[in-house]
Amino acid sequence: MKASVSEECIGCGMCEGICPDVFEVGDDGLAHVIVDEVSADVEDDAKQAAEDCPVEAITIE
Repeated sequence: MKASVSEECIGCGMCEGICPDVFEVGDDGLAHVIVDEVSADVEDDAKQAAEDCPVEAITIE
């Protein structure tokens, strides 16, 4: 499973709060994916971060 963050990101940090193993707010103030593959043990958290993103900037495939 892979995660991505689109240009729509507003840098609210909710994704990092929900799933810090996958998402991180960078120095640019925007969220970034910090892993190549989402591990099975954090899949549910990554999906929750995508669902809770206020601008729907996160895609989980």
